[in-house]
Amino acid sequence: MKNLLATLALTLTAGAAFAHGNVSCPAMPKEEKQPQMTLQKKLEGEGWKVRKVKDYNGCYEVYGFDGSGKKAEAFFNPKTFERVYPEGEQPAAAK
Repeated sequence: MKNLLATLALTLTAGAAFAHGNVSCPAMPKEEKQPQMTLQKKLEGEGWKVRKVKDYNGCYEVYGFDGSGKKAEAFFNPKTFERVYPEGEQPAAAK
């Protein structure tokens, strides 16, 4: 029984680590990327509460709360700041 629970716990944890799905942005020279702080300020101007911005597969990954106060993990193209959705995920308006 303990082994079953341990296996289940590891499975759930591993699933959470891959919650992003497949997301990537086109490769580009570093000079073409806008600063992460610029994206953070743009999002905060739209009502986001940004906790963290980091690089992930060529995109900027943002953790925080969106303009409506919902917890968010979102990806953005570092050159255009266009939102990028993981494979199989759609914008909320398109659902």
